[in-house]
Amino acid sequence: MSTRTNPNIVVTGTPGTGKTTHCELLAERIPSLRHVSVNQIVKDKECHEGWDDEFQSWIVDEDKLLDELEKEVADGGCILDWHACDLFPQRWIDLVVVLRTDSTTLYDRLTARNYPEAKLQENLDTEIMEVLLQEAKDSYDEEIVVELRSDETEEMDANVERIEAWVKQWKEDHRGNAPAQN
Repeated sequence: MSTRTNPNIVVTGTPGTGKTTHCELLAERIPSLRHVSVNQIVKDKECHEGWDDEFQSWIVDEDKLLDELEKEVADGGCILDWHACDLFPQRWIDLVVVLRTDSTTLYDRLTARNYPEAKLQENLDTEIMEVLLQEAKDSYDEEIVVELRSDETEEMDANVERIEAWVKQWKEDHRGNAPAQN
């Protein structure tokens, strides 16, 4: 049984689905949680093997990344913001939120970010084929994976409220795990 007093949450989805915005709002509204940008850790802690010019992204060293993240997640309270979830050990994670966006909306968002054509097409295909949703379902117990729409601002607000309610319930359910105070 975990002794964490705060849950660890993964917010995942294809680039452009609103992961970072969701994470920032959650961290703002739930002071006991902190937004952990996995991309930022990859860059800052050099958890990569170099740069991929075609896809304009780092080639992630997953072992180094997991070693770095283990320190972050040990005490709980992390909202992990990343485009994948299947590398995080199940014992770390209490909730996996997979954000989904309509492909036309996603195309517009990624085009606005000036994504190279290969990266744009790969991300659209990933979303259409539900790759990240399937990875989440294959990697974690079904009851901790939730799929949420992220096409419009109203949906984002509803998603954040839903996750807030989940965190409140998780804390209620795990209250007895807190270490005794002297």
